[in-house]
Amino acid sequence: MANRHLSRSIVLQSLFEKDLRNDQGFNLEDSIIRNATEFASGVADAVFIKKLIDTIVSKQSDIDKIIQKAAPDWPIEKISTIDRNILRIGLAELLFSDREEVPSKVAINEAIELAKNFGGESSGKFVNGVLGAVYKELGEPGKDEKTSKKRREIPFEEMKIEKKAGAVVYSVYNGEVYLAFVHDVFGHWTLSKGGVEEGELIEDGTKRAIKEEIGLDIEIIEKVGENEYVANHPEKGQHRKQVVYFLAKSEYKDLKLEEDSGGLDDAKWFKISEILDLNFYDDILPIVISSVKKIAEKKNFNKTKTVA
Repeated sequence: MANRHLSRSIVLQSLFEKDLRNDQGFNLEDSIIRNATEFASGVADAVFIKKLIDTIVSKQSDIDKIIQKAAPDWPIEKISTIDRNILRIGLAELLFSDREEVPSKVAINEAIELAKNFGGESSGKFVNGVLGAVYKELGEPGKDEKTSKKRREIPFEEMKIEKKAGAVVYSVYNGEVYLAFVHDVFGHWTLSKGGVEEGELIEDGTKRAIKEEIGLDIEIIEKVGENEYVANHPEKGQHRKQVVYFLAKSEYKDLKLEEDSGGLDDAKWFKISEILDLNFYDDILPIVISSVKKIAEKKNFNKTKTVA
C-alpha cells in the first residue's frame, strides 16, 4: 500500500474516532500519533498527514456545506460516520490541495478506494456520486490529462539514492551533558538531519542541515552510525534514503526549530539521565546509545588527562 494511501487511512481512522466521541475530551493530534504508530510506524507520510488534517479542520464548515449541496437528500448527520469523513478527505484534497501534488482524479479515486475498503456496500458509489458532482461544478479540472500508469516495482539495487546526514548533538552546560533532539508529529524524539546537496561534503552538509533545522553551529567529532530505508514519492517514486549520523558538539543555547520543519513540532535539550524515558525509533536508539558511550569515554579521557 502506497505511503499516501496508508496516510489517508490514518487520517480517516482519527476523524472517525473524533466524530464518535463528539469531540468530548478528544485530542485529534494524539489520535493521529497513536494510529500512525500502531498501524504505520516509520511508513506514513507525516508532512502529508499534518497538511491534510489541518486543511480538513480549518475548512470543515465549508466542506460540510458543499456535501449538503452535492447530496441534498442526505442531511450531514444522516450520512454514515465513515462516508462523511471520507467525503471530507476527498473534498479537502479536491478543493484545497495543490493540483500538481494531488490531481483531481487522484483525490476522487483515493476517496473511492477508502470507501471500498472501510465503508459499506454502497459507500463507493455514494462517494463517487458526491465527489463527481463537485468535480463537474469545478469544470472537471484535469479531465483531459491521461492517468499516469502504475509505476513498476523498482528493484532495490536500481533505486535512486538520496543522501542525508544528521547528528547526535551534545553540549556541556554547568557540568551536565545535554543532547539535542527534535520531535515529530508521530510522537517520536529523533535526530536532526537534512539532505546533502550534490557535490557537497557530507560533513559540510551535516553542519548546514543542523544549522537550518535547529539553529546550532556544530563541531563534528566522528561518525557514529548510518541507516537506509526505502521511501515513496509522488514524482520520484520509490527511492533509497541513506542517512549518515555523526557525533557533534555545540554551544548550549536555545534551539530554534525552522518554520517550515515538515513533520517536526518541537526541539529540545535533554540531560543524559532523561533520555531513557524518551520515545525513539528503533533504528535511532542504537545510534543514541553508542553516542552516549563515546561522550562518556571522552569525558573520562579528559579527566585523566587533566590529572596527569
